[in-house]
Amino acid sequence: MNKNYFNHIPTGETLPVNNVHAVSVSMPYLQDVIDYELQTPEILETIKSGYPRFVLHPYLKQLGLYIKDKYKVSDDYEVVVLSSQKAVKLVSDKYYINNKLEVDEAFGVILVQKNTCQLQRVLSYIQHVGCNLSSRLAEKYLFDLGLIDSIHEEELEDESKAHDIIIDTLANAYNQPKDKVCLAPSGMNAIYSVVRGINSIQAHNGRTVLVQFGWLYLDTMNIVNHHYQESKVFPDILNLDLLEEYLKTDGLKVSAIVTEVPTNPLLKTVDIKRLRKLCDEYNIPLVIDTTFATPYNLNLEDYADIFVESLTKFACGNADVLMGAIILNKRNNLSHMTTEFFKHCDPVYIKDKQRLAYEIKDYKSRVKKVSSNTKALAAYFEKCSYIDKVFYCLNDENKDNYSQTMRDDNSLTGIISVTFNKPFKEVYDKLNFAKGPSLGTEFTLLMPYTYLAHWDLIQSEEGNKFLEEIGLPIDLLRISVGVEPIDEIINEFKKLEEF
Repeated sequence: MNKNYFNHIPTGETLPVNNVHAVSVSMPYLQDVIDYELQTPEILETIKSGYPRFVLHPYLKQLGLYIKDKYKVSDDYEVVVLSSQKAVKLVSDKYYINNKLEVDEAFGVILVQKNTCQLQRVLSYIQHVGCNLSSRLAEKYLFDLGLIDSIHEEELEDESKAHDIIIDTLANAYNQPKDKVCLAPSGMNAIYSVVRGINSIQAHNGRTVLVQFGWLYLDTMNIVNHHYQESKVFPDILNLDLLEEYLKTDGLKVSAIVTEVPTNPLLKTVDIKRLRKLCDEYNIPLVIDTTFATPYNLNLEDYADIFVESLTKFACGNADVLMGAIILNKRNNLSHMTTEFFKHCDPVYIKDKQRLAYEIKDYKSRVKKVSSNTKALAAYFEKCSYIDKVFYCLNDENKDNYSQTMRDDNSLTGIISVTFNKPFKEVYDKLNFAKGPSLGTEFTLLMPYTYLAHWDLIQSEEGNKFLEEIGLPIDLLRISVGVEPIDEIINEFKKLEEF
């Protein structure tokens, strides 16, 4: 981002700007978001890229067309490119696709009939399990064929060092052996792999129910629903009494408990000591998504059996790499089953590793700067006349729970969510921060969370009632705080005092 800090970024521009591998896209007006959800022709023409699991990258589209022509595929079929042959088998087995295309390529290809409900189901499943093909792999393929003119210029770590740099950084941050860390092509692929691994290990023990504790990220819940016939959701992460009562009768049926620390987007934090005690009592593995916490803000080593992190977020910091990680805790009784958890992960393309290896060197310092800025911004919001509610990890409701695991007194997860006592559209449209999906960027990034994550619930009276029940406001702004000077960040928000 430029040093003027906060300027209007046109609709459809990549975030970060001028980066073909960006995982976010600019939606500066609330109407852009609404039009995107409605899939209007005008917005689809403007927004040509976005978060790779949700919006097919232009290079993947171009590659699909090339493969269709190269292998003379009938117009009755859609060519779908995947990260690997393993992904082809996964999707084909799930949806009984027999028309696999035998290709001699460094990626997977399946054919799905056009204009069928199966096509949408297949694309949704790929989104959920995160086995999308790397845009950098597609870029190199197209460039080598002469179908695109150039390769995006970016700083890359040496190919021979990249993998070890990432693994070493994560192993040190989580205080775990290097052989207990595995990379995946996305955070969702990491979660998918853990869910599959737990299912494989626990099913023969009669443990067939996976518990989702807290209202988790949408695709996490979708993965669970794909691979578990039985799952139990406890939306309120602060109400451990309900979970405890459930475990008294069905605790021996539970294969694992999956949670986020803190939750997205309301930044609630479970009483982690009590949750760990319950897991120990019923011998239940605890899986924690630490994407928001990062290993540098919270110390969860004594609580989680398995950590899952989306490296696309704070570890990358620049929103231009899609990658995830599984970290097994050496202290638990699952650590010897490394292969079972890691075997479901898809391979990660080397240039994605090279890019992340370059960026992850600043992971700790980036998180500490973001944490400091978040603390100052939260203090400012607490006194603002235009703010209705502020959600962050050290508010009164979560202070004791969050403090149990803080690395130091200055640690604060780099996300704040707020609601306003002014019209949401006017607030959203007025601010000149980058606005679009994703989080964890070095530049401050705003997202109208409920609009982008739960548009379907906004559209019905029943959905609105459900959002109210789980305490998720429709007009919620999630702020991923950046590393810009905090005075500049606060001054941009002060514009809201003017109307």
